[in-house]
Amino acid sequence: MSARGSWPGVLGLGPRPLRLLLLLPLVAGRWGPAGAGGAPGGLAEPSLVAKHEDSLFKDLFQDYERWVRPVEHLNDKIKIKFGLALSQLVDVDEKNQLMTTNVWLKQEWTDVKLRWRPGDYGGIKVIRVPSDSLWTPDIVLFDNADGRFEGTSTKAVVRYDGKVTWTPPANYKSSCTIDVTFFPFDVQNCSMKFGSWTYDGSQVDIILEDQDVDKRDFFDNGEWEIVSATGSRGNRTDSACWYPYITYSFVIKRLPLFYTLFLIIPCIGLSFLTVLVFYLPSNEGEKICLCTSVLVSLTVFLLVIEEIIPSSSKVIPLIGEYLVFTMIFVTLSIMVTVFAINIHHRSSSTHDAMAPWVRKIFLHKLPKVLCMRSHTDRSLKIGNS
Repeated sequence: MSARGSWPGVLGLGPRPLRLLLLLPLVAGRWGPAGAGGAPGGLAEPSLVAKHEDSLFKDLFQDYERWVRPVEHLNDKIKIKFGLALSQLVDVDEKNQLMTTNVWLKQEWTDVKLRWRPGDYGGIKVIRVPSDSLWTPDIVLFDNADGRFEGTSTKAVVRYDGKVTWTPPANYKSSCTIDVTFFPFDVQNCSMKFGSWTYDGSQVDIILEDQDVDKRDFFDNGEWEIVSATGSRGNRTDSACWYPYITYSFVIKRLPLFYTLFLIIPCIGLSFLTVLVFYLPSNEGEKICLCTSVLVSLTVFLLVIEEIIPSSSKVIPLIGEYLVFTMIFVTLSIMVTVFAINIHHRSSSTHDAMAPWVRKIFLHKLPKVLCMRSHTDRSLKIGNS
């Protein structure tokens, strides 16, 4: 018997079974743990994980009503851990008394209707759920100035024990009373007050998570510096109910370098120019031109400050008062200059002789009071020379 024909006889197999035997390794490699549908290392199939998650969502939200407060008993209270993370101080509008900020509202509570056993759903312990699909506390910013009281709708992280963590970003324009007395070296104290819009303290209680505002991702502002940002918890009593709220106080300080270089120093320089007017000779006509130019310049600076500060009669900045008094001083100097030039150009042909009482007061008495030589002393000195 030849070697070619001995193999089927020895194995007791025909040609077709022999081909199937030879194809077994290929089939095992194709449909093994690393083949189609299998995951290397013995992990669960992705399709199976998706099925478990789909089944979990269906079981959790099949009869879930997001309008109903998730408690086991009617008198149970939901405790909300509330925190604030500041990402950017966008702007402080002194004119309209607004503070614009970008923040993240960190809220954490327990939803008893969102609990499951991880072993029943392939070991799933955490899911991400859109905030529009579950109950969320209606915590809003009370002192909002633009009508937008809520943050952005984002997904919430839900754990198997019912713990829900929701951190939506928000852009707020909050009201802030601006005190511009020491502008531009002023320090402002602005606050943001958060609380539930409809629930009282017996239904939803707000707990301050951290007294300090989270500023790990804060982007610096070029005009303002945050000195401190702290939170505190308070209660407001209304008839038989009490309403908890969280207040965050922001102490911000203006960086004065820009206004010092381009506002304060030029104003002080113009003030000194007013004094130099009296050192010009009386026969120079540029005295009035210089005074008028200084007055116009101070008016322009006063208009610039008026565009920055709020239009309020309660508080007037010191620099504004300084400019107003300087303008009054410049106006008086213009009047004195006009009077001096008029006296300088007087002559016997244009005006009558000086009255005796005027001569006595201004030429004899007043020079002695001012420690100056009188007109008589000057005449004697000129005659002797």
